[in-house]
Formats: sequence, C-alpha cells, structure tokens
Amino acid sequence: MTRLLRDTLHEWADETRVPHDLADRALRRRAWKPAGAAVLVMALVAAVAVFVTGQRAPEVTVRPADGVTLPARPSPAPTDVRADTEHSPPTGFIAAGRLAVSAYYTYRREPVADGWERVERTWSLYDPRTDGYEKTSWVWVDAAPGLQVAAVLEGDLLGKRLGILDMNTRQILKWFDLEHAAAAVSWSPDGTKVVATTYSGYPDIAPTENESVGPVPASGARTGYYILDVAAGTADYHQLAPMPDDGSPFNMNGRQDLGWTLDGAMLWAPTSTTPDRVFYSLDGQPRDAPEGQQYVGYSSHSAVSPNGRLVLGPDGLPTMITDRETGRIVGRQNVLQLHAWADDDNVLALGCAGSCENEFNNGLVLMSVDGKRMTQLAANRDSNKDGAWRWVLTPR
Repeated sequence: MTRLLRDTLHEWADETRVPHDLADRALRRRAWKPAGAAVLVMALVAAVAVFVTGQRAPEVTVRPADGVTLPARPSPAPTDVRADTEHSPPTGFIAAGRLAVSAYYTYRREPVADGWERVERTWSLYDPRTDGYEKTSWVWVDAAPGLQVAAVLEGDLLGKRLGILDMNTRQILKWFDLEHAAAAVSWSPDGTKVVATTYSGYPDIAPTENESVGPVPASGARTGYYILDVAAGTADYHQLAPMPDDGSPFNMNGRQDLGWTLDGAMLWAPTSTTPDRVFYSLDGQPRDAPEGQQYVGYSSHSAVSPNGRLVLGPDGLPTMITDRETGRIVGRQNVLQLHAWADDDNVLALGCAGSCENEFNNGLVLMSVDGKRMTQLAANRDSNKDGAWRWVLTPR
C-alpha cells in the first residue's frame, strides 16, 4: 500500500500509523513522510464525501479469457544479502533473506490550484539484466513474488491499460484494457492474480506547505477494483465506494488502495483509525478479520516470523520483538521501524544515522532479533526531502 497514505495518517496518532497505530503508518509513517504529507488527509475530504452513502452492490464485468503462462519462480529462492550503500537512490540490487527491494519510487509536486499541489510518483523497477534498477514511465509498478514479472499501469496519472511485464526480457506478456481508470496495483501472495484499485480521478492532491489554502480542487475517490486472473486472462470489476470520512472506522484520504490478506483469500483496505484496516471478500462484501493473521501496519507483510514464534512490535525508538505465545520481549532494536521478516532471526528495518538525533536521516538495514547485529543495506538519506526514494519489499 502506498507509503504516502501511511505517512499522513500516522502523523495524527502522532503519526498515526493510522498509518500505523493511527500514528505512523497510515500515510506511511512519520519517518517516511514527504514534506507536507501530514496534511494530505485534509485535502481529500470533499472528494470522499460524495461517496459516503455506502457500499453499492458489486458490479461485475468479466472479460474473455486469454491468459498467459507466467515464468517459474526461482526454487529454491535466493537468500543472500545484497547491499548498495554508495548510491541514493540505489543503482545495485538490494536484498536480504526472503525479501528484496523489487522497486522504488520518488515524489515530485506539481501545482494544481492556489495553495494546492499534486503529488506524483516516478517508479524504478528491478532489472535482472543489469542487477540494478531501471527508471520507468509507468503510473504504478508492482513486482510479483519471485521477481519474474511485474504489473504495470500505463497512462497519465491514472492507468486505463494494465500490462504484465516480463522483468527478464522487459516485454509485455499481456495487456488488459480497463474501462475504469486505476491508480494502484498489487499482486496476490501466490503471484497469480492482481488487484487494481480504481478512482474517479487522481487521488493524491495535497496542500502546498507554508501557503494559504484556497478552494479544494477536484480530487478522485475510490470507485471500485478489478481482480485480474493473469493465467486465465480475466478481469472482473467490482464497485466499492470509499470509506466515509467520519464514523468508526473511517478514512479521510482520497487514496484508499486495496491489498491482499496473507493467504490471498480476502482483500483489505486502510483506515484512519485503529485497527488500521478493514477486510472484504473478493467480491467486495465486508468480512471479519481473518483469524491468526497479524500485519505490519498499513502493509501486506506479516508481523509474525516465518516459524510462527515471534511478533514484530510497533515503531520505536527503540523497537521490540515479542514471543507470540507468552508476550515476553525477546529483543529490542535501536531502529525506527520494523518492516518485514528476512528470516526467523533477522528483520528488515528503518535504521537511523548516528545516534538517531535526526529521525529523517535514515536508511534500510538488516537487524537481528536481539538487536546486537545490524547490516546497512541502503545509503541513509533525508526521507523528509523532495525526491527521497521509498523502497518496496517483495518476496524473492
């Protein structure tokens, strides 16, 4: 899910992991937020309001089957540690254990009205041919588990064509034409399906920092989503109005991208409250949270270690990891955030430079559960500065 979303909501909860914890992971977390992201939530209230009448009955459109054979995932998957601490953004491949930086994006801001600006992303995608990253022109990028194919949106801000890209050849294996424009895509955990969230217009409009704010410009709100079965070649569309901007739970953001549950059986959508998400069946019906699943806030990563014994704690500093059965703290880590499990003994985390006197001077690290070993994976950078890069972690 977008880190921009997590950055802004976590600012409320101080920060709101509302974005996370209602404090830091909702527009993704304070240490991640671009300048002015904390007020992004205020910009999209008007656009969301027109949809608060509730969820409409699903409208399903099924396109003719014309699927593709997906490349096989590496087996066994590599688990070596790869780092690039010399370049920011990185030019060399970054990975550790079961996860890799499959892509990253940077922000830029374009004025759209008095006191308002549009926040746009520029994506770079892992390129196995060079063992580095290639800048792209796609609206949105998401690599499938295994890093063999990626889903890409083609368009201007919003995408009306979704391509399945062979990452090794850089050729499009199949195009899906979308009647409803999408602003984000996400692969299912098994790498066979894609959810594409659709909007009435571009959802990322924010107030300009240090300027008086005039009338709110038109902004998009979620209208629904496609589920694409890549092997079958089908694209099923379902209407899904945005969450209301009041009530319990609620979400005041225009961007409300959908993600997959850990088993791929349901979808989830972010909130501006705690808990940080609500769940839906694949056809858009509200569902209870799946039993036994715990998430790193505002992400699709499991908070539970691969062996099921340990659980990642909330943002620090310091952070902590606990025993899932007893709740006992098994380790504290001198990092800002715990992102995902590299293996049973190590975690990908957001570390900070020096003694963490500046939380925005940070970078990706590999941290042991006991907090005694840390390996720098990416160069530290000012995450509060325009143009700072945000990584996306994907299973190898």
